[in-house]
Amino acid sequence: MPATVETVTGPLSIDLLGATLIHEHVVTGMPGWDTDPNAPRWKRHDMMQIAKDKIAEMQDAGIRSMVDPCPSDLARDIEFSAEVSQATGFPIVAAAGLYNEYFGLNAYWKMRGMTGGDVVQEMAEAFITELTAGVGASGVRPGIIKVATGSGAVTDYERQVFAAATLAALETDVPIITHTDDGVLGEDQQAMFAEGNLPANRAMVGHSCGTNDHDYHWRLVEGGTYVGFDRFGLEAVNSDQNRVESMLKLIERGASTRLLVAHDTVWCWLGRPFPPNATWRPSRFCQDIVPMLKAGGATDEHIDHVLVQNPRRYFAGEPLPALG
Repeated sequence: MPATVETVTGPLSIDLLGATLIHEHVVTGMPGWDTDPNAPRWKRHDMMQIAKDKIAEMQDAGIRSMVDPCPSDLARDIEFSAEVSQATGFPIVAAAGLYNEYFGLNAYWKMRGMTGGDVVQEMAEAFITELTAGVGASGVRPGIIKVATGSGAVTDYERQVFAAATLAALETDVPIITHTDDGVLGEDQQAMFAEGNLPANRAMVGHSCGTNDHDYHWRLVEGGTYVGFDRFGLEAVNSDQNRVESMLKLIERGASTRLLVAHDTVWCWLGRPFPPNATWRPSRFCQDIVPMLKAGGATDEHIDHVLVQNPRRYFAGEPLPALG
């Protein structure tokens, strides 16, 4: 099993990750942002200051590392993440991968399929190249693979992306992190990983806190992947009170070793900015949610699981402990 995780500044011992937020974004832009001539353009030094401020906020709250699972088609800027990490000494794990069909940038890969290319194999080779040689000429290597489904049903394109990610994960021994919409399709994602013979513990089903359906959460736990409660503070999607109650139900059933947490914050949106949200900040879990969890019966050991032990075990590829 790997003793290190690849960060944007190089390999890091998994034992040095410390308290880790599994899903935050330094920079993100939806495909097409650059077609809006009236959108503000960021200055690099302004972005750097914002990133430094956010990292200082996390460090003050006790966070020691983070994952930025921005896939390549959502304006990923892995070189800038490396600059931020070098300037702050704060470990950041970046991602290879592609987003879902509805919001992702998929025309190239669809055309490859129309012209007879083996799209799954070619996607897998693209992911593997970035994971082993780095992104472009930068040499900066991702340490995780990001894939996503949308609403409704899994599309044929998304199935291709998941199949390619599974091949790449098996080849490189890098874990996979996913996006779900509305807290659905997590079981479909687990099934796609199983079809490709990926060990379930090498994946995390993200944004599972988009639903309050405990039975759904428990089926994900039984499916053997990690379960992401990674949108704290994003109250427009679900309330944090609901997320806390759902987490506590899982903790009460002995599933604290299956949970990974974050906020999915975006520090620098490319394009027109979104309205500010005072609760959506990368210190919220430590400052506000942990006291709520403890008031509901969670212990220091449970908090250590979700912030420290589970991220370390996830990147190490270690077997999941028994429930309970």
